[in-house]
Amino acid sequence: MSQTCQHRDTVNEVTPSALGCEECLKTGGWWVHLRLCRSCGHVGCCDDSPNRHATAHFHATRHPIIEGYDPPEGWGWCYVDEMEVDLPDQTPQRGPIPRFI
Repeated sequence: MSQTCQHRDTVNEVTPSALGCEECLKTGGWWVHLRLCRSCGHVGCCDDSPNRHATAHFHATRHPIIEGYDPPEGWGWCYVDEMEVDLPDQTPQRGPIPRFI
């Protein structure tokens, strides 16, 4: 039996909050990959990055679904259900995103 994500109704069309990891840009940090919160548009760094800001955003807000975002990759992940999620669309980049690794 195939499991289905129960949080797809939280996916919104969003505007990315920054041209890179929002917190890393403020603190001078760096990232490996970016993740976009599909509830609010927060851009955070992945769990392979030193500060793991996307996961920290999930723990702070409980916004469950992220999108791979550098370049826009179009895949989704639900933190709550720990599974990939098919997204209804792909969020376009607002401009060039710097690469750190």
